Amino acid sequence: MAAAAVDSIPSYNRTEPGSCQLKAAEYPDVSTSPSSEDVDAVVSDWLAALTKALNNLDYSALGSCFLSGACWRDQLGLSWDYHTLQGPEKIVSFLKSAPKGSRIKSIEIDSSNSIRQPCVSAVDYRGKVNGVASFLKLETDVGRGRGLVRLLKDSKDNGRWKAFTLFTTMHELKGYEETTKANRPTGVDHGGQPGRKNWQERRTATENFEGGLEPVVLILGMETSTRAGQGGLTSAARLQQLQVPTLIVDRNPRVGDNWRNRYHQLVLHDPVWYDHLPYVPFPSHWPIFTPKDKLAEWFESYAKILELNVWTSTTVTSSAWDEEKRQWTVELERKTTSGEVEKRTLHPRHVVQATGHSGEKQFPSIKGMDAFAGDRLCHSSEFKGAQMSKESEKKKAVVVGCCNSGHDIAQDFYEHGYDVTIVQRSSTYVMSSKAGLDVLLQGLYEEGGPDTEDADLIFMSIPNKMLKRMHLDATEEIAKRDKDLLEGLEKAGFKLDKGPDDAGFFMKYFQRGGGYYIDVGASQLIIDGKIKIKQGQEIEEVKPHGLLFADGTELAADEIIFATGYENMRGTAGKIFGKELAERVKDVWGFDEEGELRTMWRRTGHPGFWFFGGNLALCRYFSRMLALQIKAIEEGIMKYEDA
Repeated sequence: MAAAAVDSIPSYNRTEPGSCQLKAAEYPDVSTSPSSEDVDAVVSDWLAALTKALNNLDYSALGSCFLSGACWRDQLGLSWDYHTLQGPEKIVSFLKSAPKGSRIKSIEIDSSNSIRQPCVSAVDYRGKVNGVASFLKLETDVGRGRGLVRLLKDSKDNGRWKAFTLFTTMHELKGYEETTKANRPTGVDHGGQPGRKNWQERRTATENFEGGLEPVVLILGMETSTRAGQGGLTSAARLQQLQVPTLIVDRNPRVGDNWRNRYHQLVLHDPVWYDHLPYVPFPSHWPIFTPKDKLAEWFESYAKILELNVWTSTTVTSSAWDEEKRQWTVELERKTTSGEVEKRTLHPRHVVQATGHSGEKQFPSIKGMDAFAGDRLCHSSEFKGAQMSKESEKKKAVVVGCCNSGHDIAQDFYEHGYDVTIVQRSSTYVMSSKAGLDVLLQGLYEEGGPDTEDADLIFMSIPNKMLKRMHLDATEEIAKRDKDLLEGLEKAGFKLDKGPDDAGFFMKYFQRGGGYYIDVGASQLIIDGKIKIKQGQEIEEVKPHGLLFADGTELAADEIIFATGYENMRGTAGKIFGKELAERVKDVWGFDEEGELRTMWRRTGHPGFWFFGGNLALCRYFSRMLALQIKAIEEGIMKYEDA
């Protein structure tokens, strides 16, 4: 796209380079009076028709099971990838062209708990388009899975029940189930075995990969980023339960340091119900919003409890991929507890870059930076916290950037007595924590809500195109609840937007990974004039004691913090693994043409190399998807090149 064309796009509608602008789906024109229906019979009859069509390769009958604008969203069930197929024609075309046709062999109603019972359910945000929804369980040629269908009456086909959304996802591989519950290990080999090692001895040997043992998967958990952690831990946890030898390397001295080392007042903006990790959820007394140091302690405990193999104080010094052997050669330097540096060469078959969905810090190069004579000039990732400023010597702080980090840092400066100004270069989507979480997560991730796995499946079952349509309404509702807050910000000169195509927070997160603030206090400080706003001007030069802007105005500063975001993690891959790999892998984040997130948690374009990142909820969910793909490759069930 030409530069002029890009510049003409409002910042809130911009996408990651090369990604697609997601178009919101439309609600169907259907009959909506299902309350008197026998919902079990409705689902059973539809499943019987779908199964018969799939088994008989009757594509005409298959297409008639779906409404004209319907979506079948699939994760590893129909193929070894993620797809959203919109419309009967695309669904039929995909199955016709698939090498094995439909890999799904059976689909049944899953009514194993009260949440999963077939029920009357709305498919729109406002509850005006009602149908029947049902959890599903399915079996494929190689595994078992779960799903969810939403059925509506087709007013154009004599009121016949058809799918509006169908979601199917792999849950486990046959013969390679997780070592949990009925498959849990015994923990000991009883009987007379001279010289046998106890648990601690075995654990130490396993963690250090002694005796010539090698990890099958090497995870760069926090090698370059201050924003990662959950990606490396959750993917390692899933792989461990599938008995895939895995090692996380972390350049920090302790697990969790990537969170400990962030700014002093950092607290997660997502609530506890949304943030649980696999296998070990947060306890019932856990606070709703987790402080960063508390999260770091939890991560460290999590690694120990789940017996994850983690080498801290370890860096990658070189790497090479052998195309013929399909394995890596990775040179590592590891500082031991005695302070000595140990060199190890490993040959994993898979490398997972779990350094967060963002890459290297975006730190602008501006004339005069080296001549700044104030106390501190740095990127937000390097900001540890404000120091108390006495009223008699009130210092001036400038924060460049208006997303979560920029607001949190500005609030920290204010609370420590600084005269603080935020430089806002483009508009920001703002919602209060209460209104946003009540509207977006209510009934799903909340106290007394569904089990986390059920909540995840419900959320994932909504195709992103439909999610965007629902969030047009949700964003409008949030704005009503935040009316006074938003009006106050605009009066203070703060520039607001409503997210991509007015679809709000989630769409901004998925489309570009930033551009929003979940308000936890800084907005009122802006409204009250306690945090000032400098609007819309590019920085021309860094002066010894402040900033010069393009309009000729200057802003004095003792400290300047650039909360200017992060690059695509593909750039990080190039710095660690070289230019050849960076050119071979695809860009990360943003949407592909079907509305699925690009490259993350799926094949990257380079065999044996995977990207992994996202918030805690996404890592919890997609860690299973990543682990299943790697396990399937290792057991010969799939090839990296398989469709």
